[in-house]
This record gives sequence, structure tokens and C-alpha cells, in this order.
Amino acid sequence: MLDKHARWIKGLAGGACANLSLVNLEGLDLRHVDLRGALLGGAKLARSHLTGARLAGADLFRADLRHCDLRAADLSNTDLRGARLHSADCADANLRNADLREGKIDASGAGGAPNLSTMPREPGRAGTSFAAALATVARRPGAVCSRTDLTSASLRRVDLGGADLTGCNLQNADLSDANLTDTNLSESRLCGANLDGAALTGTRFHNADLVGTRLSGCDLSKADLAGAHFTKMLDTLGLEIQRVINNHERWIESGGARGARAELDGADLNRVDLRNVNLSGATLRGASLVKALLAGAKLIMADLSGADLEGANLSGADLSGANLSYARLIGADLHDALLCPAQILDGFGKPSGKIWATSLLGADLRHAHLVGALLSSANLSDANLDLADLDGADLTGAKLTGLPYQR
Repeated sequence: MLDKHARWIKGLAGGACANLSLVNLEGLDLRHVDLRGALLGGAKLARSHLTGARLAGADLFRADLRHCDLRAADLSNTDLRGARLHSADCADANLRNADLREGKIDASGAGGAPNLSTMPREPGRAGTSFAAALATVARRPGAVCSRTDLTSASLRRVDLGGADLTGCNLQNADLSDANLTDTNLSESRLCGANLDGAALTGTRFHNADLVGTRLSGCDLSKADLAGAHFTKMLDTLGLEIQRVINNHERWIESGGARGARAELDGADLNRVDLRNVNLSGATLRGASLVKALLAGAKLIMADLSGADLEGANLSGADLSGANLSYARLIGADLHDALLCPAQILDGFGKPSGKIWATSLLGADLRHAHLVGALLSSANLSDANLDLADLDGADLTGAKLTGLPYQR
């Protein structure tokens, strides 16, 4: 197939565009392969090696590129709508004019989830039919949507000039020294992302989430920041809330001898930067933490029942034994979070042999990102995990009764 594709690129007789749509290519060594213009829509390329690959103009619509090695690859002018690039290494890759918008498929009347393998293919030269067919249905109403996932992706020094990344999830992504000239990042999620040294001339950040985004060495004077949301630092909160959090940390450090346990029930902590803070054992019942930055935070046995954590970044947070019953976690980033049981200590601070499981009873986890999360023994009874990403999550011993879940 690759030989025929090489002939097709050169316009020689006997050539044919490589059609690898929906093919499982996971983990393959495809370094420096020439697949310019190839059909790879819906292909599974997770953990594959594509260092230096030539993929310019290829159809990668809704392709699975998680943990893929794409260093120095040419992805210019590719159709990456709806592609999954979680934790992909794209350092020094060329993504100029790549289309990274949401991917849509018309599922109306299909009687279930869309099946890419049965999508209509327009007649004509291979190499244009599949992309054209998908582009046609993408414009139809009633489509099923999938946003491009670039969470934690390594995009150092990549050329994304002119690319459309509208609505992409770039939480914790590394875009340091990247070329983002004229790039459209409107409505994208850049919580915790690293943009240090990035070129931002003409970059659009309309309504983008820049909570906790690193922007050292960036010239924002020529960027469009209309409606962009920035971090609320802890020292900008009310003095009472600052006092409560500081006293809680003293309470933790002293084993309860000094300070006081934090009681922040119903507190407004939207978009606040609480990375790596220790609020273990705190009560935050009904608190509003919409799009709060809680990456790496310690919330062991904290009471977050009924809290609103929609869009919050809880990546790598320790929520062992926490109470998240009926909490709103729609679209929250919980990748690599600890939601496993907490060890209960005795009066001398030593393990008692007893554990306290994390409760997600009735929690709303729609579209939540739970890749690699530890959910062992967690109570997920009546939780809503519709369209949540549980790839690599540990659900050993978890209670899943009455759980609506659709992948």
C-alpha cells in the first residue's frame, strides 16, 4: 500500500492513495513514513511512532493519536477535526493551517452511534472521497460532536500559525516557544497550559479560558483577548476566605494543634488558582468552583458534596476518600486524579487498617476527563458518566449501579 501511495504522490501509473480509514495501527513504527494526502479518518494510531512522518494534507478526521510520537512530523493542512491528541508529543511538528475544529457526524436516523465504516464515500479519485463525504455530513444539522483533545500534549516549538483551534481542550498542554501567529484559540481551554515564549501576534483568544496559563515572555499587545478569562489569584479573594485557607493549612501542618479546619460551604471560588493547595478534610459543601484550577491539590476526605466543579482542572489531584456526592463535574479534567480510598489514621497518626472510600454518588460526570484516574472502590452509584473518557481508569471494586454511560 505504501509503495502504491508513493507512486500516487508522484503521479505515476499503478499508484493509489493509501486508504487506512478506521484501520488499527496502534503502536506501529511509522517513523519518516510518507503519507501525504492519505486517508486516515478514524484510524487508531495511539502510541504509534510517527517521528518525522510526512502527513501534509492527510485526512485524520476523528483519528486516535493519543500518546503518539509526532515529533518533527509535517501535519500542515491536515484535517484533524475531532482527533484525539491527549498526551501526544508534537514537539517541532508543523501544524500550519491544520484544521483542529470539532468533528461532526450526522447520526440522525442511524438508530444509534455513528459508524465511520458505513459513511457514504463520494465517487472519484481516492484521496478526496472520504474527506469530502465527511465534510458534507459535517454541515448537516443534528450532528454528534467531538472536540479535539490536546490535553497535556507536548507542542513545544510547533508551528500552528493560522490553525483553527476553536474550542479545543489544551489543558496542561506545553505550547512553549510555539508559533501561534494568527491562530484561532477562541473558546479553547488553556487552564494550566504553558505558552511561555510563544509568538502571539494576531492570536485570537475570544472567550478562551486562560486560568492558570503561563505567559512568561509573551507579547500580548497584538493578541485579541476579547472575553478571555484569567486566573483569580488567592490574594484577590476576600480577606475572610484567605484567612480560612491559611488557617486550614496551619491546622493540617500542626495536626490540629493550631489554626482551624476550613469551612467554605457555599463559597464563591470560581476560576480561582488553588493549585497544589492542601484542603484535606475541609468542608466545601455546595461551593462554586466552576473552572477552578485545582491541579495537584490535596483534597483528601474533603466534603465537596453538591459542589459545582464544572470545567474545573483537578488533574493529578488527591481526592482520596472525598465526598463528591451529587457534585457537578461536567467537563472537569480529572486525569490521573486519585479517587481511591483514604487510609484512616489512629490517634497517633498511624494507619488504623480502616479505609474510607471516595463517594461520587449521583455525581454529574458528563464529558469528564478521567483518563488514568484511580477510582478503585469508589461509589459511583447513580452517577452520570455519559460521554466521559475513562480510558486507562482503574475501576476495581467500584460501585456502578444505575449508571448511565455512553462511549
